[in-house]
Amino acid sequence: MECRKEETRATCTCTYEPCPRKGVCCECIAYHRRMGELPGCLFPPEVEKTFDRSIARFIECHRR
Repeated sequence: MECRKEETRATCTCTYEPCPRKGVCCECIAYHRRMGELPGCLFPPEVEKTFDRSIARFIECHRR
C-alpha cells in the first residue's frame, strides 16, 4: 500500500508543527503507542492543543 502523505498531511489535525510524522499516520500511531499515548487526531481540538495525549485524558474526554 502506498502512503498518501501529502493527502493525509492536508487533513491532519495535529498542531505540533515541527512533527516529522505529520501526514504519515502509521509512523504517528507507532510513535505514540511506544510513548504510551494516543495520536492527537483522536482528541477534540481544544484538548489536542494541550499536547496531553495520555490515555487517561482520552477517557476523560470521551466519558461525557
